[in-house]
Amino acid sequence: MQRSTVLTAFHRAAVLFLAAIMVTAGWAQDASSVPSAPSAQIPAQKAVPSSSQPFEVKEYSKPQSPFPNPLAPYTARHVAPPNLANTPRIDQLLHDGKLYISMNDAVALALENNLDIAIARYNLNIADTDVWRAKAGSSTLGVNNGVVQNTPGGGVGGLGTQVGSGQGGTSVGAGGAGAGSGGLVQSTLGSGPVITSFDPILTGTFQVDHNHILPSSTFSPASPANTTTGNFSYQQGFQWGTNVSAGFNNSRQTFGDAPFTQLSPQLNSSFNFKLTQHLLQGFGFAPNTRFIQIAKNNREISDVAFRLQITTTVDQIENMYWDLVFAYENVRVQKEQLAFAQKTLSDNQKQVEIGTLAPIEVVRAQSTVAANQQTLTVALTNLQLQQLLMKNALSRTLVDPALADAEVIPTSTMELPAQEAVVPTQDLVNDALAHRPELAESRINLTNTEISNKAIRSVLLPSVDLFVYYGGQGLGGDQNPTNLCGNPGAPPPPLCSATAAPSVGYGGTLNQLVNSGASDKGAGITINVPLRNRAAQATQVRSEFEYRQAQLRLLQIENQVRIEVRNAQFGVQQNRASVASAQAAVDLARQSLDAEQKKYALGASTSTLVLQNQAAMTQAEVTLVSAKAAYEKAEVELDRAIGLLLDHAGIQIAEAERGEVTHAPNIPHVVARPADQPPPAPPPAQPQ
Repeated sequence: MQRSTVLTAFHRAAVLFLAAIMVTAGWAQDASSVPSAPSAQIPAQKAVPSSSQPFEVKEYSKPQSPFPNPLAPYTARHVAPPNLANTPRIDQLLHDGKLYISMNDAVALALENNLDIAIARYNLNIADTDVWRAKAGSSTLGVNNGVVQNTPGGGVGGLGTQVGSGQGGTSVGAGGAGAGSGGLVQSTLGSGPVITSFDPILTGTFQVDHNHILPSSTFSPASPANTTTGNFSYQQGFQWGTNVSAGFNNSRQTFGDAPFTQLSPQLNSSFNFKLTQHLLQGFGFAPNTRFIQIAKNNREISDVAFRLQITTTVDQIENMYWDLVFAYENVRVQKEQLAFAQKTLSDNQKQVEIGTLAPIEVVRAQSTVAANQQTLTVALTNLQLQQLLMKNALSRTLVDPALADAEVIPTSTMELPAQEAVVPTQDLVNDALAHRPELAESRINLTNTEISNKAIRSVLLPSVDLFVYYGGQGLGGDQNPTNLCGNPGAPPPPLCSATAAPSVGYGGTLNQLVNSGASDKGAGITINVPLRNRAAQATQVRSEFEYRQAQLRLLQIENQVRIEVRNAQFGVQQNRASVASAQAAVDLARQSLDAEQKKYALGASTSTLVLQNQAAMTQAEVTLVSAKAAYEKAEVELDRAIGLLLDHAGIQIAEAERGEVTHAPNIPHVVARPADQPPPAPPPAQPQ
């Protein structure tokens, strides 16, 4: 009965102690936390994203709190599967088996459905998880900050030409590894003193043991021993270099036939508390919060990298759209040429039948028709390819037969300003230096390297730790009957106890821990001085070299940006001149064809010369369309080079993060396509 009472009291005390430790740990961690990482400024939603909801960045931006549900931090969180359905916008643009899209529609669909953007979107939450790890005192895993370029037609798979200066893949962040010529090359980024977990760690052990002791001498006869143990420990580090540990140990032992043991059951309790402060290595906030600062900077890099991803993808989509417009216009021009050649062939056949034209002219016309048919076939297949590439770039899947078989009809065409705006080159360069995401990433990475170097300098110092501790012990239990003189089995005096020991319960045992009756307290200092210290010196010097490399890399990127801006500006000027030249060639070809048709009507020319002039005009029109498309691409490249592509298009990053566009983009240099012009009149019949 007494044993049951003691066990019950022991269990209650253990539960109360465990609850007190958890509450204290929660308070301590909240007090030592730092502000959370920056995140996208978009409305938060409580519901988990589903197939019918946009991607919610803030849904997983913070870990589960133990309040009000203490089991929440230990419960796995489910991330919703990716939405594989296309957004409703694409269905709204489908009419009669054709997909009518403007440039603005194409960009909006890409922001909602493009898989390159969808893949990069997850990096925002991945960066958030690194912030969680850092706040817990763990090292970071790194963040992907490269540009995903896996959309066919955007420079992948031999289709189209690569645009922009994206890396075409992903790269690791802090603490990651890079590929070197001799294997893996580890970076010193993130190195520094070992950090004790900022999250409290509570350890508990409960054990019931039965041990039958074999006799080894006259004074230790065979005796079964039953031991119940309940031990608890607590450990936590803080961001200024302080570590706290506490232990609470309890045991209850009963002995069957142990005449030399005074108490049975015997209660033992002990408590110890230790506070350690780093004085040299690991002292202060800089070395202990380096992972938190780096993780927050990496979260900012993920925002910048996502902007770069949007810029690169929009750049690709605009270029692909102009390729589609060119293919569409090219088919129109080739159809007009084929119709002209077929009409000429028909007229020649009639004249041969009545004997006013040599048969060889029919053969020549037939050859021209065949060549034009081949050219039209090439143009049609190229148009079909561009339509397929565009549908793939603007959708998540093409399993819908209606979308897979739909023709893509561009409803926008090129608009050339009457006069090119003259902007000083230096102003464009300044815009690029202020807005290019690559430069922002490089500057943040340089800051991360500087943060890491401060922590690495701390490793050069000897390890000097000041510690203080306090502990206490308690002993209780009941008198062992076999140890009391006169009882059966008791040893003879003076080996037995003449008087019965007072009974001390578990409460009295715990009281001894705090009444200084059996206390253990003190203070000390621990010094660890590595002689020669070569490993720490090597790491510190290497970190300095890496920092200088990062500085040069930033300067190199700035120089590349300057060249890109100038080259893009040259491209606009050159392509504008090409458009003017092509337009002049079209005017000349049209007038030449008109003159040749008039000569043919007067009998001063042949149908062959007319067809040759028609072919020349067709080629001039194709060249003009190509020059206009190249000019529009040059304008897009200039906007990308100065870092203002998204600003000029009115694209909101928050909507791109959600994958839900509510504000339509407004792409510059774009106008609605006018109604198709009728084909030119066929040549007049030769006079009889």
